Amino acid sequence: MKTQVKALIVGGGAVGTSIAYHLAKAGWSDVVLLERDELTSGSTWHAAGLLPLFNMSYATSHIHDYSVKFYKTLEEETGLNAGFSVVGNLRMAQSQARMDEYMLYASTAETVGIPFEWLSPEQIKERYPLVRTEDLIGAIYHPTDGYINPADVTMAMAKGARQRGVSVERKWQVDGYEWRGDHWAVTCTKTVEKGGNLVPSDEQIVVKAEHVVTATGNHAQRTAKLLGIRIPAIPVEHQYIVTEPDPALVDWRKENGEHPVLRDADAKWYVREERGGWILGPYERNAPARFLYDVPESFRADLFPLDLERIEEEYMSMIHRIPSSETAGLKDDYNGPICYTPDGNPLVGPAPGLRNMWLAEGFSFGITAAGGTGYYLAQVMVEGEAEIDMASLDPKRYGGDWMTTEYAARKNEECYEHVYVLHHPDEERPACRPLRTAPAYDRQKALGAQFGCVNGWERPNYYAPDAFSDHDARSFRRGGWWEYARAEAQAVREGCGLIDATAFAKHRISGPGATGFLDWFTCNKLPKVGRINLTYALTDAGTTRTEYTIIRTGEDDYTLISAGAWHAYDQDFLYKNIMEQEDRFGRINEEDVTTKWGVFAIAGPKAREVMGRLVKDADPDTVLSNKRFPWLSVRDIELGMCPIRAVRVAYTGELGWELHHPMEMGCYLWDLLIAEGVTPVGARAQNWLRQEKSYRAFGTELGRDATPLEAGLDRFVDLSKDFHGKAAMQALGIRSTCVTVLVDGPDDADPWGREALLWDGEKVGRLTSGGYSVAFGKSIGMGYVRPDLAVPGTKLKVRMFRELYDAEVVEDSPYDPSNAVIRMDG
Repeated sequence: MKTQVKALIVGGGAVGTSIAYHLAKAGWSDVVLLERDELTSGSTWHAAGLLPLFNMSYATSHIHDYSVKFYKTLEEETGLNAGFSVVGNLRMAQSQARMDEYMLYASTAETVGIPFEWLSPEQIKERYPLVRTEDLIGAIYHPTDGYINPADVTMAMAKGARQRGVSVERKWQVDGYEWRGDHWAVTCTKTVEKGGNLVPSDEQIVVKAEHVVTATGNHAQRTAKLLGIRIPAIPVEHQYIVTEPDPALVDWRKENGEHPVLRDADAKWYVREERGGWILGPYERNAPARFLYDVPESFRADLFPLDLERIEEEYMSMIHRIPSSETAGLKDDYNGPICYTPDGNPLVGPAPGLRNMWLAEGFSFGITAAGGTGYYLAQVMVEGEAEIDMASLDPKRYGGDWMTTEYAARKNEECYEHVYVLHHPDEERPACRPLRTAPAYDRQKALGAQFGCVNGWERPNYYAPDAFSDHDARSFRRGGWWEYARAEAQAVREGCGLIDATAFAKHRISGPGATGFLDWFTCNKLPKVGRINLTYALTDAGTTRTEYTIIRTGEDDYTLISAGAWHAYDQDFLYKNIMEQEDRFGRINEEDVTTKWGVFAIAGPKAREVMGRLVKDADPDTVLSNKRFPWLSVRDIELGMCPIRAVRVAYTGELGWELHHPMEMGCYLWDLLIAEGVTPVGARAQNWLRQEKSYRAFGTELGRDATPLEAGLDRFVDLSKDFHGKAAMQALGIRSTCVTVLVDGPDDADPWGREALLWDGEKVGRLTSGGYSVAFGKSIGMGYVRPDLAVPGTKLKVRMFRELYDAEVVEDSPYDPSNAVIRMDG
């Protein structure tokens, strides 16, 4: 085996072999793939091989779409039949809410280019008479979907990788990783069979690898320990059963092609044809997580005992939906580990805190995602970025050291159970909550706060009356919470609102190298002492990596504020760049002060009046005036007995301040402000308000697939200075442009921010955010379109619930475009 390579891939399942194949195809021929047992011996061998294109995630939809297309090319290239049966996928709905979910999903499919059809119950019955349809509303059908043989497609990718120069080595286990400045020293031990177990031998080598990719599946917790990091990928039991031949199906097949894959989401199962019978795969309640700390040596290509009682409800519902299946006896059963993550999407990208270490872990739909994961991860590794924004799959999206094994296990069990639960855009799942709470949490709860979870933090989404159920309020249209959010938004526009923004990520950067580093690291001018600036850190490819508000409190003393949901993601990028640049700029001190400082945002035309009644100053009448406290400045003030670092800025576009305060004084300050009659406001109203100001948000308008210039943020880019990613940004040009649109949509719904935008019948872009505008009394959205259409007054169409509605491009910041309100003097 080679002992010095460009890239070492650990794990020989479908994901690992795909990564090896695509790295070689991208030009990295010096690649080695290690497998501790035999190829496919992990979850790959017992996977059902389904290829569902249905996914609410834009990035994951691209990955699945690539896989389906790629697998169809493997036989021509390798001579091996991957066993792809393109039979289509019929996803049925028993309720209008389920059809609404499918219509929202179809928005993502349309923007990605995934084909689909709509079928009525009558059309389903005509095409597939074995299916009972009288209790169905309809279905969405994917004609390019189907299933594949997991072992065959893995072997085909492995052969394709070998043909491109990859060395595939079996029976080698990784027992240690050590970073040695410019490469990884990976300790590899030969494994041997002993008494049916796979055990390490005395043969050991060290491989020098410039890059390492882990695709270790069920062994992710062992990998995490070896790397000294946290990986919230833990397997959950998944059962499926195979029936004997169904005579009705056998008879139907005499004059028809193979039956499509069936999914009855409301019944929580999939069914596909298998040798004249059926495979039933349920996603039942109470499936347990397994291997929380390690996989026993005795567990190889093994299974768990079947628990038929646990899936009895799903089995009976299959008989209801396919009555002929009742006569088919059980032929076989499987209960094996399938790795999950808390949100069901895999962990793909750079490992936290480690250089040239890449993770590809936590694949609950590994066969579907394998091909696309290899393709896009290879782009990131070889070219610096993928053609799509991979942030939603990044391993660091879950946060830092607060994520425990117990948390991941319980959330993964919940995620498994939620595979077929309605995926509302306003969904909030209950497991492991509350966990991280700001001091005022109980006060907010007493006021009717309905909380969302951001990076583990509880954050008010909106406030509602006692006994109001957030679960019952969810909808794909305007849910029960909508009126409360509308009232909160109106309160900010007309009075004074109070928002808890404690979850903001906050990092203090200081030291003699801080100014030089930040000037290079970000694209805007650095603020003067006592001022703030909005700025962006770019990727190597010139796209937007992170948004920061920079507060400068000294010549070489800064606080960087970024989105709470992306805390560890931003922190890792910041710290890695500091480590790489410290020799160039000098000593740089970094400190995570997120849990040291709480943040309340107070905003609205009466904000100065409220603050003025509380501020302690020799001249309280002028301390908050524009002269003493201008827009985009920072001052240390006192409100009552609470010391405040006040920042004159408001994400809502109103007169306002962010009040950074000692975390332990959060309850005192909250009570002080509430006593002044301010309206508590949640995140949903704030999201609507920021769209009225065309404020871009990271993870929606801002990401690794668009530059700040494409996002329309020219005023925050200082082209007179040199900064990281500048040349690459300029080389990309303007491929698409971010716009704000007002939408004359349906009376009972607003866009969610994933809908297709059309012009003259042609798809020309997509929304990235959506909601309701209290200022204009109609729906609002933000998104990207062709540059020639990014002109105020351009008439577009937006597709919502299968219908086209008028949308008009408006000027940036349609509410208060001159910023007169936000600069309001006292």
